[in-house]
Amino acid sequence: MNATTFRLVILISMAHALVHVFELSLPSVEQMIGDDFDVAREQTGVLGTVWRVPFGVGAFFAGWLADRFGSKPMLVIYLLGCAATSLLVWTCTSFDTLYVLMFAMGCFASIYHPAGLAFISRETTPETRGVALGWHGIFGSIGIAGAPFVAALVFWTGAVTWQQYYLLLVIPGLGLAAYLFFGLTEHRQPPVTSTANNETGADEGRWGAYLILVAGGAMAGFIYAGFMHFLPRYLNSAELRPSFIEPASFRNFLAAVVLIMGVLGQGIAGKFARPGRLQIQLALIMFTNIGPLLWMAVATGPARFAAACLLGLVHFMTQPIYNSLIAQYVPFHRRSVGYGFSNMACFGIGALGPTYAGYAGSDFKVYGGLAIAAAASGMMALVLHFIGKRDSTNG
Repeated sequence: MNATTFRLVILISMAHALVHVFELSLPSVEQMIGDDFDVAREQTGVLGTVWRVPFGVGAFFAGWLADRFGSKPMLVIYLLGCAATSLLVWTCTSFDTLYVLMFAMGCFASIYHPAGLAFISRETTPETRGVALGWHGIFGSIGIAGAPFVAALVFWTGAVTWQQYYLLLVIPGLGLAAYLFFGLTEHRQPPVTSTANNETGADEGRWGAYLILVAGGAMAGFIYAGFMHFLPRYLNSAELRPSFIEPASFRNFLAAVVLIMGVLGQGIAGKFARPGRLQIQLALIMFTNIGPLLWMAVATGPARFAAACLLGLVHFMTQPIYNSLIAQYVPFHRRSVGYGFSNMACFGIGALGPTYAGYAGSDFKVYGGLAIAAAASGMMALVLHFIGKRDSTNG
């Protein structure tokens, strides 16, 4: 990967980090919102679904627009929209109004993944894409971990409200929007080496395999959303908090540590993600999710923290591999729609995760159910592996 491409990958990856900061801002303050408005976890779980449904469904339409108008303008719109809705959340005094604002923020945030991932897939070749998506995933994981870490710092003294936390998010949103507008150059033609490894600019696509991949991704998205939305609340019972630290600060600090493990996982996966082995790698990673999820289902005390850290390590390893497979199955000029439809399924179906986790009741039911979803996702990836072996034999 040359220096110019690497700079573009890092710039887009910064936008990736920030979309996950916006996403994880709600889980960071979920328990505070419940206390402030006197609502139970069932209602705050539904609030998470209200954010995530447009985050998923809107991705398909955002992908279509990005294919038509380019990724750059769509990325700027995403950043400005999330900054504007964060500003409005700062003024929010009604739980019903919060539903509307979270829905709106999810709509704007839905733009990122189809636009950003398509941009990277178009700027890279099959040989460099795994590394590029590894960097992209690392930045995403930094954003995911950064949201609760910043929340831990902000709430350290107990003097800052959750509304004021959202006000802080306006600043990076506006700043990065300006940076992308003036500093991002978009190339919308295939790179000269894009015909390698069965990638062409033609109207062909391996759509059957793509749909199986997306179905498995939807199960992974369900796990991700169910795990993430109540992670600080889950860690609140880890019995590790020193008495002099505010509960809201410490549970977010623990969540940040758990999610930093995802940064490591993304880096590892980006190193070994290579064409020809992606399907079996994805299957193995999803099956590996089962153990930590079952441990979370029964863990008590400090073991809750250890189990969550292990899940954070393995779960986020899926991203570079999954997104590389989309680029392998979807033709060049349909990449934004391909990523958009994928994110519509992954985040749209995944949006049910917080509601499921809110109403399931016991940790055994919550994380045991997520373990079943991991097994289903792994089986679908295994099917893709055997399809790939068949195709290579016949080809």
